[in-house]
Amino acid sequence: MIPPQQTLVKYDNPVLISKSTDKKASRVKGSRRNVSSPSKAATLTPGAPVPQPPRAQKLPPVEKKASPQTEEILNAILPPREFSEQGQLWVQSVSAGPATRIDVINLQEQLDGKLQQRQARETGICPVRRELYSQVFDELIRQVTVECAERGLLLLRVRDELRMTLAAYQTLYESSVAFGMRKALQAEAGKGDMAGEIDQLKQENADLQAEVMKLKAKCEEIEQREKERRATEQRQHEEELQFLKRTNQQLKTQLESILAPPKK
Repeated sequence: MIPPQQTLVKYDNPVLISKSTDKKASRVKGSRRNVSSPSKAATLTPGAPVPQPPRAQKLPPVEKKASPQTEEILNAILPPREFSEQGQLWVQSVSAGPATRIDVINLQEQLDGKLQQRQARETGICPVRRELYSQVFDELIRQVTVECAERGLLLLRVRDELRMTLAAYQTLYESSVAFGMRKALQAEAGKGDMAGEIDQLKQENADLQAEVMKLKAKCEEIEQREKERRATEQRQHEEELQFLKRTNQQLKTQLESILAPPKK
C-alpha cells in the first residue's frame, strides 16, 4: 500500500478500517457458519482414524513494543492519517518502534535527498525547506518519545512554541505588508492633489520671484536716485563752500585795508 503522502516521519503500514463490501462479506460469513456448524458437530465413524492436531509452528521472536501509554502519547503528538482508496478507508498510525543509529543516518540522507529533489533554497525564507525540517523535527520527537515519553512531551512544547513564534512573525509580516499597501494606495490616491498643490506652489514661487525682481529693480532705482541726489548736494555744498571762502577772503582783504594806517 502506498501512503497518501511521502513524509520523513516513520509510520506503520496502513490498516483497512472499512470498505464498501463489508455488509455483503458479513452475510456470506454468517451463512458459511450456519452451513459448517453441522459438520463440526458430526461424530466419528467406528474404525475411522482419529485426526491429529496440527503441529505447532515456531513463532517469530517477539519484538519490543512500546507501552500503550507511549502509543497514546504518540497518537496525541502525531495523529493517525486517514485516507481512502477505491472506496476503502485506511488508517496509518505513527510507528512506535525504537530508532537506531542507522535510522538516524538514513533520516539525514533522506532529508538531504528531499532538499535536493524539491530544489529547496539554502538561504532566506523557503516553505519547502521549512516543511522538510518540520517533518524531521516530528520524526526526532517520535524517536525521543519512544525512549522517554516525558522528554518527547518537552520537545513537543518546544516545537509548539517555535511554531507559535513563527506564526506571530508571519502575522506581523502580513500586517506590515497590508499597512504598506494601504499607505501606497493612500499615496497614489493623494498623488493628484499633491501634483496640483505642487503646481500652485511653483506658480506662487514664480510670482514671488517676479515681485522680488521688481523690488530689487526699485531698490536699485532708489539707490541710483539717492546717489545722484547726494552727488548734486555734494557739488552744491562744495560750490557754496568755495563761494563762502571767496567771500571771506574778500571781506578779510577789505577789513585789512580799512584797518591799515594811512600812508604819510
